Amino acid sequence: MPTQFKYFTVILLLVCYFFGVSQTTKDLENKQLKDSIEHYLINASQSIDQAKLELALSNIINAKELALQKQDKIYIARTNMILAKLYIELGDLKKAEEQILDAIAIQNEGKDEIMLASSYTIYGSIYIRLKKYKAALQSLETALILAKKNKIKSQEGHIKLNLGILALAQNQPELAIQHFDSGLPIISSLDQYYFKAQLYTNKARAQLLLNQPVDAKKTNDLAMQIGQDMGYSEIRSECYELYSQIYEKKEDYFSSLRNLRAHEKIKDSLFNTNKEIIAQEAGAKLSLNENNVLIEELTEENIQQQRSLKLGRLTTILSIALITILSLLTLSLYKNNNLRARANELLQNKNTELILAKENAERASEAKVQFLSTITHELRTPLYAVTGLTHLLLEESPTPNQKEHLNSLKFSGEYLLSLINNILDLNKLEANKVEVENTSFNLKKRINDVLIALGKSAKDRDNNLHYEFDESIPPKLKGDPLKISQILINLIGNSIKFTQNGDIWIRVSPISQVENKIALNFEIEDNGVGISEKKQQSIFENFTQGSVQINRKFGGTGLGLSIVKNLLSLMGSEINLESKLGKGSKFMFNLTFEIFEDKSTDYAEEAKKIDYSVMVDKHVLIVEDNKINQLITRKILEKNRINCDVADNGNIAINKTKENSFDLILMDIHMPGISGIQATKQIREFNTEIPIIALTAVTLDDNLDEFYDNGFNDIIPKPYKTEEFFTKLHKALVKKQATV
Repeated sequence: MPTQFKYFTVILLLVCYFFGVSQTTKDLENKQLKDSIEHYLINASQSIDQAKLELALSNIINAKELALQKQDKIYIARTNMILAKLYIELGDLKKAEEQILDAIAIQNEGKDEIMLASSYTIYGSIYIRLKKYKAALQSLETALILAKKNKIKSQEGHIKLNLGILALAQNQPELAIQHFDSGLPIISSLDQYYFKAQLYTNKARAQLLLNQPVDAKKTNDLAMQIGQDMGYSEIRSECYELYSQIYEKKEDYFSSLRNLRAHEKIKDSLFNTNKEIIAQEAGAKLSLNENNVLIEELTEENIQQQRSLKLGRLTTILSIALITILSLLTLSLYKNNNLRARANELLQNKNTELILAKENAERASEAKVQFLSTITHELRTPLYAVTGLTHLLLEESPTPNQKEHLNSLKFSGEYLLSLINNILDLNKLEANKVEVENTSFNLKKRINDVLIALGKSAKDRDNNLHYEFDESIPPKLKGDPLKISQILINLIGNSIKFTQNGDIWIRVSPISQVENKIALNFEIEDNGVGISEKKQQSIFENFTQGSVQINRKFGGTGLGLSIVKNLLSLMGSEINLESKLGKGSKFMFNLTFEIFEDKSTDYAEEAKKIDYSVMVDKHVLIVEDNKINQLITRKILEKNRINCDVADNGNIAINKTKENSFDLILMDIHMPGISGIQATKQIREFNTEIPIIALTAVTLDDNLDEFYDNGFNDIIPKPYKTEEFFTKLHKALVKKQATV
């Protein structure tokens, strides 16, 4: 028995050794082949960037030959991608398109989304040169979706560069600059020097189109520096051409001519190589290589057959050993089967637990939505008291100091309302349903209100606020003033919080203006504690602060900068940060606004034109369950000599309307018993003439049609602005009086 066991062990070791050596040799050969293909492709790409097209072709041919030998579809597709780039440089866009379509077909078949992002980027570049701009945009957007889905940061910068080139080709220099500025941080962080140089040259072209020769020269200087450092002849040629155009704009014709000659000299040296001959050589050599590979495959197949015959005898011997081993494995598998059955049972139990956890999470999500819906009304209603009482106090001739405090309170109330809306609409933010408003506002006054509101906080920490607002900015713009206020309050408040006995600068300056659009740059700079380089990458994430010590010293939730980042992203912008620990921080962002031509209703101006005599002795019914809100609304109306009656709920309102003659009804929506909508529907059954205005604390986005369909004449959201309140009351009373 020991002897038999000894022989069995020897046979087993021989089998393992044979298959092990064979597999190891095969793996080593595969790795060496892949490394060679990778080396050739990298060299080819670098040679294209440096305009060494013959060298690029040589490397592509070598890579293609090895990829075809191995029949590796991934590397065949990658070779096609690099070859498409070469054909673009050679000016043969038809062949470039054929190669990239071959690559996309292989990558789609293999569901290789990472390489597809690169292929669609190259395809978009081809479309731009073919002036098929719509197809180019679709291709680049597809590439960007794939890059973001698969978190390919290295590709995003290249895509945004091409989006900028596309915008430039469509004569949209402002949009082009936005794309370039968006892609530059990514390209810089990854040291993609060729893309960076391309970005600078194209951005300089855009600045030149916007008649900004000084900025264009600075940008072109950066491109020229990279071109010289990295040996990019084509980049240097483009830079000299741009210098020529810049100096021509400045009417410095001597410098313009000198740079044009430098451009032509490099261009001539680049084109000494006949691109048509290289293109023909590429087609011939690549076709020949494919045929050679097929012949080599047949030869290899014959060699393999001979090897198979030699190994046949050994295989027969080893098969006997394998049968023995398989018999032993069968016994082992039988035992393992019992263990697997137990494992499956445990897995099923875990699956059941996961299903229950999923159902609990869904119920929790539904509960959150219901809670947010309920709490919306409960939080917004008290705000009505804050804004209403503020208005009443402002009407009672306060001292200048009191008036400033009351205006600050009024602004803070509006900001608190905006903040509550953003927090309560968390479910909408998560579902990407929050929309940016587009209303007219005075930006300078809006920022000044923010500074007044934050003035006390700055004074308490012995900080000086410096406000620099370019007076060439139009007084009225269209945008979302509340979101802008929230962004500035978070950023300025953050600077105040982390600065002691220092200075904070708030700067607003124009970038460019085209027709009725103006792009503005915002900067908030302080000389406070600053942020370390390590933390600058994560500071914009939820619940993140500089350190535990900062959290303990300064407090706060760490949500401010995250809210800023999300709001700017919603408005099509990005936040940029420059900071050094111990020296302060500077936050920067750009926003584009429409210059407002005031053709719509301005309630503040309309309120000045109101004939308040029309309201005197009018009889108004206030339907409101909140006693404080009843008191505030009643006082505001009675100050204008309007007679008021109050109903605590919808049923009382219906009965009072039947028994009395009112000129107008102010109807709250959420009340105990029947709602304001139900009460209005019942009143309309016996009185269709009386004006009924809804006073509501709900968000109106989804409910406007419902109000009008159920008999309301107008809607005033709570907490309301007094100017809008009286403008709408006056309009309703005048209209009723005209029909009598």
